[in-house]
Amino acid sequence: MATPVVTKTAWKLQEIVAHASNVSSLVLGKASGRLLATGGDDCRVNLWSINKPNCIMSLTGHTSPVESVRLNTPEELIVAGSQSGSIRVWDLEAAKILRTLMGHKANICSLDFHPYGEFVASGSQDTNIKLWDIRRKGCVFRYRGHSQAVRCLRFSPDGKWLASAADDHTVKLWDLTAGKMMSEFPGHTGPVNVVEFHPNEYLLASGSSDRTIRFWDLEKFQVVSCIEGEPGPVRSVLFNPDGCCLYSGCQDSLRVYGWEPERCFDVVLVNWGKVADLAICNDQLIGVAFSQSNVSSYVVDLTRVTRTGTVAQDPVRDSRPLAQQLPHPSAPLRRIYERPSTACSKPQRVKQNSESERRSPSSEDDRDERESQAEIQNAEDYNEIFQPKNSISRTPPRRSEPFPAPPEDDMATAKEAAKSSPATDAQFPVPNLEVLPQPPVVTSTPAPKAEPAIIPATRNEPIGLKASDFLPAVKIPQQAELVDEDAMSQIRKGHDTMCVVLTSRHKNLDTVRAVWTTGDIKTSVDSAVAINDLSVVVDLLNIVNQKASLWKLDLCTTVLPQIEKLLQSKYESYVQTGCTSLKLILQRFLPLITDILAAPPSVGVDISREERLHKCRLCYKQLKGISGFVKSKSGLSGRHGSAFRELHLLMASLD
Repeated sequence: MATPVVTKTAWKLQEIVAHASNVSSLVLGKASGRLLATGGDDCRVNLWSINKPNCIMSLTGHTSPVESVRLNTPEELIVAGSQSGSIRVWDLEAAKILRTLMGHKANICSLDFHPYGEFVASGSQDTNIKLWDIRRKGCVFRYRGHSQAVRCLRFSPDGKWLASAADDHTVKLWDLTAGKMMSEFPGHTGPVNVVEFHPNEYLLASGSSDRTIRFWDLEKFQVVSCIEGEPGPVRSVLFNPDGCCLYSGCQDSLRVYGWEPERCFDVVLVNWGKVADLAICNDQLIGVAFSQSNVSSYVVDLTRVTRTGTVAQDPVRDSRPLAQQLPHPSAPLRRIYERPSTACSKPQRVKQNSESERRSPSSEDDRDERESQAEIQNAEDYNEIFQPKNSISRTPPRRSEPFPAPPEDDMATAKEAAKSSPATDAQFPVPNLEVLPQPPVVTSTPAPKAEPAIIPATRNEPIGLKASDFLPAVKIPQQAELVDEDAMSQIRKGHDTMCVVLTSRHKNLDTVRAVWTTGDIKTSVDSAVAINDLSVVVDLLNIVNQKASLWKLDLCTTVLPQIEKLLQSKYESYVQTGCTSLKLILQRFLPLITDILAAPPSVGVDISREERLHKCRLCYKQLKGISGFVKSKSGLSGRHGSAFRELHLLMASLD
């Protein structure tokens, strides 16, 4: 009797080197679940077929890092937005640039294709949302309402609404035909990273950095339920195709939620880190995550996952207790989206755009052709996917074979399952996932890796320290075995200096805390600055930044010189804290400072006004000094570049 193979619920499919520099954005094709597009700091957009190591096509033309990419529903077009604010649309089957759209004043944070018409929506760090007509190469409408960067855009399934999520903690719903905002959904206490429409009902889900997921009724425009306690910021959510549940890509896990009432059906450990996008195909959920220049793909077998109380009947595939298999309670019925039978008409133009955003197609098309190229890296895969022999069938095939699952690591589980299940000979082949061929790098070979100019906040090994210095030497067979005292002395070698540093820092923090408990925030900050230790200043600012009401004008005069030092630090965590503090100061006090400095002099003697004027002049001088450094760093790529560009926009009134 053959022993049955017990397969895993979730497993890692592959890992590829997607770009010569850091990956800044990626997206999965939702129709096939097999097409992956990545945007990188090397200004390229690369296309990959999931579970294949070689790049299919590399798209060039952008002159700054690509921060947002999106595929249309048939996976025939791809749009990419860059840090400079430009948007480019490529035709994948023709392998050429289709449109270049200009108009945003800051980097593109989010994009989405209209489900039926030839329109693209873009959200930017300049807080504007624009709807573009791809055919006519112009901006149809601009939506204003957010006060910070727009992080996610989604069209409704019927194409009549557009949902937007932003760093200002709000979700907004826009009516495309009327050209105005329908409703605003407040409630999140952190930046909203993602929104997703229910595939059938008038329901919207939003995920935030405050570790919550909220469900909104689009008929009554009110919250349905709120799921709290996520293990980290919510960056990717996806409804099941039949709308029975919501999948949330959490830190190292997949969670399955219901909303009426709110509950968690299942939790699957995946170890994918911070997953960036999700897609479903063949009862498998595909998740992709990126770190630096690498992109990893993972698979979750949904037949082994509890969804709305229903589980697979195979006892080998699922051994969860019957208590988890409760039927889904009846939920209130909502309206269903009405899909148009043909492509939708152009959204009604409410007002003419005042900007000169329409461009002449004659000269611009020629320049686009010269500046943009589609380099086909793998002709065989390209012809299979984008040039099929049968023009009606789209590839990657919508009913492609599911990815085979590797066997369980625990052989005891397989043996136990063999006793309770009949033998079967039809098993999936087990792929060899240990060694993957190295994919070709689409650009020139990078220079040897040097010590980073910025020390990352999260790292696996210390900078400038060797672990071997703190460990006992490798034992040689001829050498006598070390006694406990000698081993301990070698392990403690070099720790005394570190203990002195940590003890001194602890003592300094105790001093600052003693002043803090008196309620005098300004004096506690002064004492931290007087210690002349940036680590203490960072610890204190991380607390003050959490409550904006603690900031006062006199506190700004003390903190701004320290912020300038933090921005120039080599430690990533110091730079992040400095950017956060400077952003708070600019948002709360820059309008006040400019108004006071622009006001005419008062008649008579006003001591308090003179003191306030003196503080404003001092802050203005310090901000002017910092603005030059911020401007010089705004061209950086990655998270630091985005933060500095946002600060540069906020400091525009200083010029």
